[in-house]
Amino acid sequence: MERSRREVLSAGATLFATVGVAGCNGLGGGTDDAEADTETGGTATDSDESTSTANGETAGDSGGTSQTAPVDAAVAAEWNAMRARVWDAAALGLAGESGAGASVAQSIFARFEEATGEYGAHEALERASEENYAEFEEALGELRTEGLQAGDVERAREEASIASTQLAEAQRALVGSSTADALDLQTFGVSALDAAALAAAGNLDGARRVSEATISRFEEASVHAALESADGDAYQAFENGLEAARSAAESDDAGTVRSEAKSAYAAAIDGSYTLADAERAAGAGHLASLQARGWDAAAVAATGGPSTDYAHAAALTLYRARAADARWLAARGETERAATLASDIFAHFEGARAHEALEEADHEAYEGFESGLSDLQSAIEGGDSGAVDDAFATVDENLVTGIETLAGSNAPLLEAAFFRARLADARELYRLGDGGAAAGAAQGLFERFESNELDFHETVESTSEDLYHAFEEEHLTSLIQAYENGDDEAVATHHEGVQSTLLEFETTAGTTATVSGAEAAYMGARGFDAAVLDALGDAGRAEAIAQGAFEHFEAGAGGYHEALEHADESVYEAFEKRLGAIATAAGNGEDVYPASKSFNAEVLNSVYAIVGSAGGSTSDAAASVLQDVFAHFEDARVHELLEESSHSAYEIFESELDAYITALRDGGDVSSAADRFADAAQYGQFALVDSVEELPLDLRLAGGSGGGTEGGSGGGGGDSNLQGGPNVVEGVPDDADHVVDLKAVAFDPAELTVSKGDKVAWKHAAGEPHSVTAAGDGIPDGADYWASGDFDSEDAARSGWEEGKGAVQSGQSFVHTFETTGTHEYYCIPHEAAGMTGSVTVE
Repeated sequence: MERSRREVLSAGATLFATVGVAGCNGLGGGTDDAEADTETGGTATDSDESTSTANGETAGDSGGTSQTAPVDAAVAAEWNAMRARVWDAAALGLAGESGAGASVAQSIFARFEEATGEYGAHEALERASEENYAEFEEALGELRTEGLQAGDVERAREEASIASTQLAEAQRALVGSSTADALDLQTFGVSALDAAALAAAGNLDGARRVSEATISRFEEASVHAALESADGDAYQAFENGLEAARSAAESDDAGTVRSEAKSAYAAAIDGSYTLADAERAAGAGHLASLQARGWDAAAVAATGGPSTDYAHAAALTLYRARAADARWLAARGETERAATLASDIFAHFEGARAHEALEEADHEAYEGFESGLSDLQSAIEGGDSGAVDDAFATVDENLVTGIETLAGSNAPLLEAAFFRARLADARELYRLGDGGAAAGAAQGLFERFESNELDFHETVESTSEDLYHAFEEEHLTSLIQAYENGDDEAVATHHEGVQSTLLEFETTAGTTATVSGAEAAYMGARGFDAAVLDALGDAGRAEAIAQGAFEHFEAGAGGYHEALEHADESVYEAFEKRLGAIATAAGNGEDVYPASKSFNAEVLNSVYAIVGSAGGSTSDAAASVLQDVFAHFEDARVHELLEESSHSAYEIFESELDAYITALRDGGDVSSAADRFADAAQYGQFALVDSVEELPLDLRLAGGSGGGTEGGSGGGGGDSNLQGGPNVVEGVPDDADHVVDLKAVAFDPAELTVSKGDKVAWKHAAGEPHSVTAAGDGIPDGADYWASGDFDSEDAARSGWEEGKGAVQSGQSFVHTFETTGTHEYYCIPHEAAGMTGSVTVE
């Protein structure tokens, strides 16, 4: 039976107690170290003659051993995993998969930012060199935006080189030239395997380009001469393998590309053990290269379906529709509800997964969107219709920019969804007797189409001339005229015509996953339309809208229904339940808006679930990459080294690798599986050099020794001066009904629905200490105030935090039982500015 990660870690913690980490033996592990040093030419005399400069560089040109702490090798290895991934991103751009490459770059940045603790990649680099740190972050951002997202492959290559160089310089200063050369060579080995991964995914031209680029970089690198001098056999085997992979790609021989690229990688690994100062330092880098291969698999899977950025863009599309609803309500005199809707968009965005994505993708659009929302709410409250229109235009313009950046070539599908939602709004306006407003809304869409907003016009026309003419000439222009003339029959005919034509465009131009994202945005918008009609006093129409949306979903919704059921059955069931709750609320004369918000949460969950499992035909290719990793590890030198160093780390590495393969094969959560495997590899990297106590991860939660601080409080930032309070406990209570992970700067899940009386535990999962603090004005009327630290008000919670109270630290959980129905909003005090907010809806 497959074990959960918690069970694996629990078993590992028991093994920790028997293996022990006290009395570090250095990089090589006791007697073997001396032998390894002798084999690589490093003698005691060599070491004594080398002196270290202030920044850690080894003086002299001998390239001999440097006197570094064992943990330094693990830190340098983790930087190597990031270097390999930087080149992965550039390789994907070179292979014509710029969207997937941009997602890789974003993922590197996120993991780097979360790598807290003294020996985490982030803090260690900042401490080693502020210049390298600043330039690495800048280059990584430019790689994503100015290179990959802009489609500039040469710029992407340049920025990848800059980013990699910053880490390489820091490595050389930290561990000396010999081990740094070994890490360089391992990075080239991973780059060779990028060609194999692309070949496995059917992209042979990309494989050829990557092989050629790797050959060119290797010829110019300092490690080229170092390897040729130290290990001629490995040097020759590496160059021969690369050239053979390039030639096979040119001949469309995918099998040979893969076998020769693997041979090149094996030669690079063999050579790295020769070059490194100590065997286990090379072993740590070796595991980091396997970690990088795990990320390669995720990137390959992403080439078969939309990236997570597409899900973020779908969320932004839904915000567009919600902002239009607020404007609509304001125009009809429903000022209070319109202002609430605008305010709720802002509140939801602050805690949404799309928040950080938009901020990183286009900071100007992010700021423009938030500023426009604030102006929209103020204008609605002030009753200034002109200001409302201006603010809405600002909101929409910046959302369009964000969608274009995040969705790329898939943006036209989301524009189709937006058109479907707005055309449905126009139909409702006509039903309310306002044909002029309906015609105006449809005319506005016509103008957007003519302006080619989000490349919609050209994409429809290039997809199908028949669809193009049917949409614009046969139905949209006729619908506008029908609204103006008050022709009920023509309105019904042409409204159905534009809707069916747009859905046909989606299914023709998109994949099941991308169509599902578009249809999710449309259906989420319809859920809020029901709330709008309810607010306008037409509960019957609100109920009909919800029922119509349900029927559309059951009829397939362009493949959305089946895709969601396959991706995540629990989300599928919750989706249908929440949609049904809208109709029930309307039928019972209850306020529909809370039900619409709950449905919105499931709509977004559905998009992320579908996109997460949308590897398509490349899922098998991605799984084969990991199977190669497994086969390589079984016969590799590092296999025995790791098992000897820490049986716990060895078991966890193999278990998470197996779970990752299963996730790819069975359509599971690939992103989470990749993260867990990377954590397991990093655990192994630190275990190999006897530095588990310094591990900057919370992998010791099950009872192993802490990392990075005295007293074993863990790399998550434990501090003996901080206090939790009576509702902060060790571990997670067995009777908790739900568990929310406190990640570096996010609650996971950020939105949770529970039943009255349910107990929720917020478990510290990463980063520094956190608080869980209810927003004073964000909890239902009549609810008792709640927060970690057991404070009775938000002000008291904030003051308490300043005094070191209310902290949830590594190995701890905050626990609260919900007795009041409604939505409870909360946040983390120290990470509020980073967008760490969440909500619990109690039914």
